[in-house]
Amino acid sequence: MKTYQLSSLGRRNVILLMIGAALIWVFAVWVFQSTLAISMNPASVVDSLQAAIAEGLSVDRTVPALFMVVLMVAAPLTMWNIGMEWGVRYTPTADGLRYQSTGVSMTIPWTSIAEIRSIDADSDEPSHELRLKVDPTPQITNPLLRILHAQAYGRVILPIYAGIEHREELIDEIRRRAGLN
Repeated sequence: MKTYQLSSLGRRNVILLMIGAALIWVFAVWVFQSTLAISMNPASVVDSLQAAIAEGLSVDRTVPALFMVVLMVAAPLTMWNIGMEWGVRYTPTADGLRYQSTGVSMTIPWTSIAEIRSIDADSDEPSHELRLKVDPTPQITNPLLRILHAQAYGRVILPIYAGIEHREELIDEIRRRAGLN
């Protein structure tokens, strides 16, 4: 059984994306703090936030602060998704396609794969996704990871990342074993 994982170029790209997402999170925290003029000391952040709200928040402070809250939530979710790409491994087996990544392990039976779709076909190296007939997420034992995986990809989609080494070979193997044309 051959296992497919990220190439060295794919790993470098994932590291750059992770750094970018972390910088966005730091920027969001900094702008949130400075917009509302609150302390980011963990012991006093709640008190200073309550004081800022008690003073009254104008639109020119509220709108940027809300936008930064969205970024403060979205950036860690994005970093988790990027982390999943970092650790991904695909292994075609007799039972189906084994998908493994950070804390997630699922085997998708060949009969459960409905189609392979290209995503962003105009890109230099497009990604692909498997559309599944059955939700494989109950195989993920950790409830938090199950929710995060479903949030990132949906319950019947499995990504085949662009940076996977020998990706075309993997896609051909999936098509052959799943009986897709």
